[in-house]
Amino acid sequence: MTAPDWFTNAIAIEPEHARIDVEGAEIECLAWGDRSKPGLLLIHGAGAHAQWWSHIAPILAEDFRVAAFSLTGMGGSDHRDHYSIPLYTEEAFAAAYWAGLFDSDTAPVFAGHSFGGRTALHAAAGSRGKRLRAALTLDTLISPPGLKFGNRPFGDNVRTYDTLEAAVARFRLVPPQPCDNQFILDYIAPRSLKPVEGGWTWCFDPKLWIKLEEYSTVEDLKRPKAPIGLVWGARSKLMAPAITDYIRANAPRGTPIVVVPEAHHHLMLDQPMALIAGLRALLAGWPR
Repeated sequence: MTAPDWFTNAIAIEPEHARIDVEGAEIECLAWGDRSKPGLLLIHGAGAHAQWWSHIAPILAEDFRVAAFSLTGMGGSDHRDHYSIPLYTEEAFAAAYWAGLFDSDTAPVFAGHSFGGRTALHAAAGSRGKRLRAALTLDTLISPPGLKFGNRPFGDNVRTYDTLEAAVARFRLVPPQPCDNQFILDYIAPRSLKPVEGGWTWCFDPKLWIKLEEYSTVEDLKRPKAPIGLVWGARSKLMAPAITDYIRANAPRGTPIVVVPEAHHHLMLDQPMALIAGLRALLAGWPR
C-alpha cells in the first residue's frame, strides 16, 4: 500500500534522540519541534514503543514541543527486574525534562495511550501533578472491581524468528482490530523487533506482566491535581458501555470527553488525522 504524502513527510523529519538513565535503567527518548512551544509528552501503550508516534508527533510539533519515550521493558529501553506505574511516572517526568517540555511559559500536557494512560493519570495525581497543564488518556481501560476484560496484551514467552521478514509477518495489533493504514503498520512493525542470537525477537520484556506491580488507576482518576481529559475510539472493543460508564462516574465533574468517530483502540494507527484534530481542538481552548 502506497503511503500518502503527509505520512512520508512526517516520518522524514528526524527527531532528536537520546538515552537517559532513570532509576538505574536507560530509556530511549525522542523529541520534535521548537523548545519555546508548549510541551506535549506522548506515552505509548503496552508492548509498543516511542516510534508509534513518529507519524503523529511531527505534525503536532507545528503547535507543540513534542516528546515521546519508550517505557522500560519495551522498545529500545532497558528491561528491569520489576516495573510499576510510579516508576513509569518517574520515566515520564525524566523524558519531559530532557526534552525541555517545562522550558515554555505554558506547563506541559502528558497524553498516554492505553496502558500509557495509567502513567499520565498517575503523573497528574501525584505530588508533581500541579506542574502539568493537563493529562490525557487515549483509550485507557479503567475497569470496575471484579470485571475481567480480556487477556494480557502479550504472553510470557516470545519466539525467535530466523529472519526479520518472518518476524514482521507475525506482527499483530492487540486487541485485534482492523486498520486500513497498512503503511503505518509496515513502519512500526520492524521497529518493534531486535536482533538476538539465532535471529529476531520482539523488543518488549516477555516477563513484564509477571514483574509489574499491581496498581489501582481509578484512585488517580478520582483525585488528580491537574485537569484530566478522556479520549477514546467510538469503535474501540475495550471501551464497552460498562467501562465508559464506570470511567464517567469516577472522573471529576466537568472532565472533557472526546470520542473519535470510526476509531478503534489504536487511534493513532487507524484514525491518525482525526486524533490529531481532536487533540488540537481540545488543547486549543482547554484547560483555561
